[in-house]
Amino acid sequence: MERIMEYEPTKKSIKKHTIPKWFHDAKFGIFIHWGLYSVPAFASTGRGDLIEVIKNEGWIGQFKNNPYAEWYLNSLKIEGSPTSEYHNEKYGEDFSYDDFAPIFNEKIKEWNPKEMAEIFRKVGAKYVVLGTKHHDGFLLWPSNHPNPNKENWHAERNIVAELTEAVKSRGMKMGFYYSGALDWTFNPEKTIKHVVDLLANGPTSKEYAEYVNSHYYELIDKFEPAILWNDIGYPPAANPFEIISYFYNKIKEGAINDRWSQVPKFIRPIIKFWPIKKIISWAAKKMMKGGSTGMKPPHYDFLTPEYTTLNKISKEKWETTRGIANSFGFNQFEQEEDHLTVKELVHLLIDVVSKNGNLLLNVGPMANGSIAEIQKERLLGLGKWLDKNGDGIFGSKPWKKAEGTTSEGIPIRYTKKNNNLYIFIFEKPANKKIIIESLKLKDNSSISLIEEEEELKWEQKNTDLMINLSKKLGESDAYVLKVTPLPNYIS
Repeated sequence: MERIMEYEPTKKSIKKHTIPKWFHDAKFGIFIHWGLYSVPAFASTGRGDLIEVIKNEGWIGQFKNNPYAEWYLNSLKIEGSPTSEYHNEKYGEDFSYDDFAPIFNEKIKEWNPKEMAEIFRKVGAKYVVLGTKHHDGFLLWPSNHPNPNKENWHAERNIVAELTEAVKSRGMKMGFYYSGALDWTFNPEKTIKHVVDLLANGPTSKEYAEYVNSHYYELIDKFEPAILWNDIGYPPAANPFEIISYFYNKIKEGAINDRWSQVPKFIRPIIKFWPIKKIISWAAKKMMKGGSTGMKPPHYDFLTPEYTTLNKISKEKWETTRGIANSFGFNQFEQEEDHLTVKELVHLLIDVVSKNGNLLLNVGPMANGSIAEIQKERLLGLGKWLDKNGDGIFGSKPWKKAEGTTSEGIPIRYTKKNNNLYIFIFEKPANKKIIIESLKLKDNSSISLIEEEEELKWEQKNTDLMINLSKKLGESDAYVLKVTPLPNYIS
């Protein structure tokens, strides 16, 4: 019997798709950037994260001093860049990016996918998104559709298959990142030095469109991912609705991100003219800071701000993504101060969840697949906090408001689940009395401190809630109060 297809390859049809409940509930996922760039493991440091570099140095400065190690090949081609200088000194001018391939393939023989997946499970991640092909075009699986421009341009181990099996067997969902708009093996002569180049310099041929489509069909059919995480955009000669509808029909609880927009071939030369380029430069900087990563495509399931968050509850589902430090790919030169602390990670996750978001936190493995100790320490610290306080995170929803403060000025965040309100307090109160302004509880409500499993006494003074602690709080990266039932009043 022929299978009935619920979704047709049209905008009208795929817009009927709704975000699966599991993605709403998951809240925390792990992103993985791992490839040839993990061998040199270098990017410019000391300038802050992506948003800070763009703000301080503009787009030309950002690409020249790119903090992303996974952009090594592009940075290498920019004369005078820190990457170019490092490469020539370390490897010599005759050593090409392609020469990293045999080193990488030798290193990955040491990789243990079960060990990697177990770390992700242990820290509380509910899903994993693996980069299957980044902008350098190098594949992390031996595809049935090999690169037509470079022979054997793929990992000798089937990293995609091995990690997918390890992740799924531990109860986590598996998703795939894929660089749709860019593949530097198809137009190696084009270097990206400005945000306009990001829009205009990707391959436009029918051959490339078919290459990308064939990879997506293969990844869906062979590995059945729960997420398709496309990057930058989609080739102009392809119809992304074909892939998206195929995915939705095949994976009933699948979700896609928002980076599927297309820049038509005829527009690309036009946007490089100075007045238009200047407008795009200004708009892109503003959009990035505000949480947008480019033009919105006709359809998506969730937004993906990068190295930034939203400042209020969003009606649209979103997923912020960033590294533990300032790069996605492993950068061996990042220092302790470049990395978020465990406390900062905890606060980031809480803030994002309170505003209807997920956190996709990146891990950049070393070339051999091992995770650097500083990244592992941060992950395990976050996981330890989630072990005790995850009830207010996983499966929760935003409340009527996301933010507030105590009378001492300590930041707080809110989530709700079932008939409970969760209050996250970011710092230890100075005394045993916590006063939360503009929060009125129902009669006979109960308040407990999750980590201590202790019910607390409280009283209402007009619209101010006064909570009495029976003892001085211990150390925690954030304190979580559970209020039952949900309050029905905010002044």
